[in-house]
Amino acid sequence: MGLLQQRCTGHLLCAVTLLEAAGALALMLYALLWEAGNLVNLPNKRVGFYNFCLWNETARELQCLEYRHLQVMGISLPVIVIARVCVYSCLVFSLFYPLFVAHVKCTEETEGWKIILIILVIKMMILSGGLGMFLFQTSHWIHPFEFTGGFMALTGTQALQLLQIFTATMYLRWATHRYPCQSPFPEEATSIEI
Repeated sequence: MGLLQQRCTGHLLCAVTLLEAAGALALMLYALLWEAGNLVNLPNKRVGFYNFCLWNETARELQCLEYRHLQVMGISLPVIVIARVCVYSCLVFSLFYPLFVAHVKCTEETEGWKIILIILVIKMMILSGGLGMFLFQTSHWIHPFEFTGGFMALTGTQALQLLQIFTATMYLRWATHRYPCQSPFPEEATSIEI
């Protein structure tokens, strides 16, 4: 009974990790592709990683500003580009992450879960860093109550990444108790068995 319970625990933790990864990927796809990276998407304002449009009272329409206008407003283009690269590279990591988790689960390598934790922490840092840099640059023109679905999806992604870190940590603790003698180096494993 104990062996079956241990096996079920491992499968459950892995399934939860994959479900959290799928949720985070869905939220990122929504925010960065469906919403086109727009964190504010209102009739009188559209601000995102590729758009900076404000309402023009004289023309009575939404006017998208060019890069030279943004520089005059004090927005640093290199910082915006770095923020964009960080956030969109997190999307690329998220696309390949479930495949890596499935590979590690199939091979049942305990050391692979340490790499998964490192990948999750890197994803969390680059998404938080990119979003933070963007918000710092545009904070004069965005009010907290103006954020729409794209921003909410990215913050939801961060929450799911925290849950993934917690779940992967739980799986790693479970796996180290289940396979205490497993070593990433085959020479050490054979010397332990002898």
